[in-house]
Amino acid sequence: MQLQPGLRLESATCDTQVVVVRAPAGDGDVDVRCGGHPMRELGTGGDRVPPTLEGDATLLGKRYEEAEAGLELLCTQGGDGVLSLGEVPLLVKGAKPLPSSD
Repeated sequence: MQLQPGLRLESATCDTQVVVVRAPAGDGDVDVRCGGHPMRELGTGGDRVPPTLEGDATLLGKRYEEAEAGLELLCTQGGDGVLSLGEVPLLVKGAKPLPSSD
């Protein structure tokens, strides 16, 4: 699937919805999955399928990233599936430390 910032995706396995914050450079297809199945554009419909990849559930408001690929997703609706890039689970992006006010 071609990704671009602002694209909204939904899971085929659970209630998870994300928005693309940063997409990998290049014109190639990106294999973004949730619960082991490819994600689809929001509102395209389709039947739910059972998950094939187990892991931590997605959390509302958290950013998930694959730094090497340059992919960052923002979870807009949490669900039971684990986000991944192919078979590699995405990590929750940590907060940037603020400068001290001393």
